Amino acid sequence: MTHDLLLRNVRPFGAAATDMLIRDGRIARIAPDLPAEPELAEEPGGGAILLPGLVEAHTHLDKSLWGMGWREHQAGPSLRDKIDTERRLRKEWNIDPERQSMRQALLSLGHGSTAIRSHVDVDTETGLAGIEGVARTREALQGLVDIEIVAFPQSGLMSRPGTLELLDKALSGAADVVGGLDPCGIDADPKGQLDAVFALADRHGKPIDIHLHEPGELGAFSMEMILERTRALGMQGKVTISHAFCLGMPDRDRARALVADLAEARIHVATVATPSRPVPLAEDLRAAGVTLCAGSDGIRDTWGPYGNGDMLERAMLLGLRNNLRADSDVEHALWCCSWGGAHVMGLEDYGLEKGCRADLVLVEAESVTHAVVSRPPRRLVLKGGKIVAREGRSLREAP
Repeated sequence: MTHDLLLRNVRPFGAAATDMLIRDGRIARIAPDLPAEPELAEEPGGGAILLPGLVEAHTHLDKSLWGMGWREHQAGPSLRDKIDTERRLRKEWNIDPERQSMRQALLSLGHGSTAIRSHVDVDTETGLAGIEGVARTREALQGLVDIEIVAFPQSGLMSRPGTLELLDKALSGAADVVGGLDPCGIDADPKGQLDAVFALADRHGKPIDIHLHEPGELGAFSMEMILERTRALGMQGKVTISHAFCLGMPDRDRARALVADLAEARIHVATVATPSRPVPLAEDLRAAGVTLCAGSDGIRDTWGPYGNGDMLERAMLLGLRNNLRADSDVEHALWCCSWGGAHVMGLEDYGLEKGCRADLVLVEAESVTHAVVSRPPRRLVLKGGKIVAREGRSLREAP
């Protein structure tokens, strides 16, 4: 089925008002006062700002408690405690990955995210149930939102025998990306974990996205090992480091040297702009040419009560965390939540130009920065030219 539509009076990324013709799910023409056509649907824009579909580039669809009623949060401060608490509550609370991933994906779609990269747990207790559940959601929502699945060894890889074989099976099936996690802090075997992760990527021809919470020099050590393997296997442009807290270390010369190495190896960085930990500085990455994308991380899960899947809000948090105040800098924060994520996920024909896929968001605001700081309900969300959400709500009902 083709999706043809004429959008009237919209402002692409805050530019002058114009019309936009969409044919076969793509942007066919952009010009003021385009002629009406018989049987061509029209949608008034009212001078609202038109953005490309937002990109949720780091989240955990299988873990959300959204729609399950409020639950007391029990996780302690350490990473290991959060992991162990989650493993216990996943069974006690029946956190079904298909149901919960559907709820979160549709929540994000209502906020304008038309593409999502989700890390999905794989371990010796849950097996591939999370991967299979999110894969069913991806199939059910095909044509509404793109979902990319990262096979993620949340509980450890080398420290939990059998997990490596499960990852291998996941990557032969529904998983699109190889995940990893704190090779020193979780597995205490950085060489073993990173050799295994990169071997899986090489065998399956998949990109990599590694959680790296490790701070300071410990994280720098792990990052240098990732850099070494990226170069050795020719995986430039195919590796993402999520969180990368070590880049927020007080020794700024050391951090900038690491950033320069990331740029040379074309390794991307994903951030959630957390206020509780040192984070990579957006301006350092931008100056060096490292692509920075962003995501919500966990949304109302067993780790914490926060999150709503709104990537305009995430752009605001990224701006606040990095002290971005000038309009052009706030616009870059939104770039990270759109073009940056699209680049990391390898989304083809993304953007607001002729020929691009018509994945679009319409926002009532005076400027792009105003949209970020005020975060009004998304007036309209289109996926491939099809209207999929209005006034902040997906047209498809959540389970």
